[in-house]
Amino acid sequence: MPIKDSTRVTYPGGEVRGRSAVVATVPVGDGYGTVVAETPFHPLDHTWPDQPADTGTIGGIAVTDCVTGAVAEGGESVHLGADIPVRRGTPGWHWLVVHVTAEPVAGGGAGFAGGGNGGIESGGSGPGGEVELVVDDAGRRALSAGHTACHLTALALNAALAGRWRKEVSADGLGHPDFDQTAIASSRILPGGSRDVYRLGKSLRRKGFVTEGLAEELPEIAHRVGDRLKAWIAADATVGIDSPGPELTARRTWHCALPEAEVSIPCGGTHLSSTSQLGTVAVTLNLSADGSELVMRTTTGPYAEGS
Repeated sequence: MPIKDSTRVTYPGGEVRGRSAVVATVPVGDGYGTVVAETPFHPLDHTWPDQPADTGTIGGIAVTDCVTGAVAEGGESVHLGADIPVRRGTPGWHWLVVHVTAEPVAGGGAGFAGGGNGGIESGGSGPGGEVELVVDDAGRRALSAGHTACHLTALALNAALAGRWRKEVSADGLGHPDFDQTAIASSRILPGGSRDVYRLGKSLRRKGFVTEGLAEELPEIAHRVGDRLKAWIAADATVGIDSPGPELTARRTWHCALPEAEVSIPCGGTHLSSTSQLGTVAVTLNLSADGSELVMRTTTGPYAEGS
């Protein structure tokens, strides 16, 4: 039976539990992939894999991974992750959250051979058979804390580095030159933190960023970043996600009511609901030996105190 719609997701609103109809099952390597109509699970985004997938249970079975899938309208083959042949959100395709388990989910179809992309199998209890979905709440909160801290730290770093620009570049939501978006090479959300890598090569210097003396100034830059974060945490600023729709590929936006201004950043991840829930944020900055990379490590604690 062809899949008729994209998966609806509830994680942008902070949901960690739900009950939904099984839409299909697909093979995922040696495991089993279950697609439901609506899920609280956040899957790994293969196009920008910054936040890891949620874990938890589906139908009482442990979810070991959660990946993005796509199937052409009327098609029978579900493509997974990096094997998806079209851009995210391409019209004419349905975009899916695929919950991966080591054993079949009761009510989710009979077993099948693993390996690669696979044809769709309808639920064993018939289309519409329901399963309970439960996300590991502690794991979610840790990742949400890490993601919220990541955005705030990027904004604080932009402010701390503002004086190093000699040319005009695009500004962030606070009006500072957007070093983060201009220089970012990779970003990984970790439980209670993040690791961001920035390229400081010729391209960035041509855009007007001054790298001379950066190594010597790093301790002071980290101090300024930390002071700004302390002020934002003390402000108990509201954090939220704006979503134009429930489908997986809806273009969502993170927003935070900081004392200076309301800031928004495109984001498909999960977050806390206020800056004060971070408790504390520690930031370390390390420059590579050749000066070509800056690595920022952010750590929060406690992960998400309160709600």
